[in-house]
Amino acid sequence: MTNFCSSIQNALFGMGNPLLDISAVVDKDFLDKYGLKPNDQILAEEKHKALFDEIVKKSKVEYHAGGSTQNSVKIAQWMIQEPHKVATFFGCIGTDHFGEILKQKAAEAHVDAHYYEQSQEPTGTCAACITGDNRSLVANLAAANCYNKEKHLDVDSNWSLVEKARVYYIAGFFLTVSPESILKVAKHASDNNKIFGLNLSAPFISQFFKEPLMKVMPYVDIIFGNETTEDIAEIARRVQSLPKVNKNRQRIVVFTQGREDTVATVGDKVKMFPVLDIDQNDIVDTNGAGDAFVGGFLSELVQEKPLEECIRAGHYAANVIIRRVGCTFPEKPDFH
Repeated sequence: MTNFCSSIQNALFGMGNPLLDISAVVDKDFLDKYGLKPNDQILAEEKHKALFDEIVKKSKVEYHAGGSTQNSVKIAQWMIQEPHKVATFFGCIGTDHFGEILKQKAAEAHVDAHYYEQSQEPTGTCAACITGDNRSLVANLAAANCYNKEKHLDVDSNWSLVEKARVYYIAGFFLTVSPESILKVAKHASDNNKIFGLNLSAPFISQFFKEPLMKVMPYVDIIFGNETTEDIAEIARRVQSLPKVNKNRQRIVVFTQGREDTVATVGDKVKMFPVLDIDQNDIVDTNGAGDAFVGGFLSELVQEKPLEECIRAGHYAANVIIRRVGCTFPEKPDFH
């Protein structure tokens, strides 16, 4: 067991936008005051600045380490349980109270987080304003936008953690922050026949950030996407046929579609994988489902399990997460 433990530590590397999720139950007056819809996801504007100070004063406020990539590596770590620190995470935070909470939450999740800390911008936050079954999300990227390749990724002690990994995962959201960092990690993976995964995240990534996306695409081994894309099988085939530098690995494309089958392509074969059944009444919050799927998938991938097992673990993790508020999970998984 010792060999397995030491070889799998820091084997998974994630880089992205670390956000502190702040969730609290609010009333309709609170939503109206800040012009929020009961169910929505928006980026914070000037008029929302005071919302973040006000929400932390609510009676039942909960803090969770968030941000898409950080959620996924946290879930991968939860699925694996032992050893700790299987996952390394890089991202940018502020030198403030929220930054301290993020560090503490990452440590509690046994993720080996190495944040780039700067004082120009405060730690990024995402406020989840809950009314009944609805949650209105307001994200303020702030510090997350300030990740600096030269001052963090290129530093020897940090880069050595990148070199230690075997599987790399970055959500597409980070393309808006530091495409040069993504490219450096992706090239390293490709040159050393390691596995690099990228998530197409929100549709706006493929629309507005086409150029950085296309630059990194030749180095991508696994593409994740979700149901916001129209003709899944066709898109999967097109992505499959884009140029690829490392010819030793076939590109794999994995698209989840909520309760519909997950679609995966390997070479020119398209396979469908049914998700786990769930009673509609047991679904509490589908928000973290995509991140959870990737987390489950990565937990098996890093242990060199076949694609079918990775997808089965992804389906299991997503099924657990959607029964709970936010991207949270019970103490131990029950995955066999």
